[in-house]
Amino acid sequence: MENIFNTLIDSFIDNKVGITQNFINAQLSLQLKQNLTDIYSEKLFKHAGTGNDKDVKHDSKVRGDMIYWLDRKHNNSHENAFFDVMDSFILHLNNTCYTGITGYEFHYTLYPTGSFYKKHLDQFKSNDSRKYSMIIYLNPGWLEADGGELCIHHIDGLQNISPENGKSVFFKSNELEHEVLCTNKPQMSITGWLKVN
Repeated sequence: MENIFNTLIDSFIDNKVGITQNFINAQLSLQLKQNLTDIYSEKLFKHAGTGNDKDVKHDSKVRGDMIYWLDRKHNNSHENAFFDVMDSFILHLNNTCYTGITGYEFHYTLYPTGSFYKKHLDQFKSNDSRKYSMIIYLNPGWLEADGGELCIHHIDGLQNISPENGKSVFFKSNELEHEVLCTNKPQMSITGWLKVN
């Protein structure tokens, strides 16, 4: 796992956006996708909003995704296996880069066909605890024509990242504005933030 972690970190250092394949293994990726699909079919997902809990707004013209928060309290073996990987990554990140990360939060994300998320930063104005953003894609067989790219707004131009299965993306929450382009079929991921108290 350290090689995969280092690839993510090294590409982040090089380009402000870390990208790697197989951050989670293929079997766990399929299990998480199935878990996401099962939870969605049970109507447990909620429409995502903007702002924090005290001032959340829902506007489909800004974002159209649906989310379900992951939690070890669910006692779901697949969610917990994902958290085990994250614990290992944070330990490695803190030991090698001295980032001081003390926690995280993650949710399943589902973008229905035709949905998107306009340009934004991942950090609240009233709370700067989110330090790094992470996305782990769960989309087997994704094609370029399916759309749904993550578009990163760098100072010198745009970087489009396709949401292919197994790809993971890592960047600073307060630095890079980004958007999710319109998806032409349902697009799934685990999305979250590494935090400091």
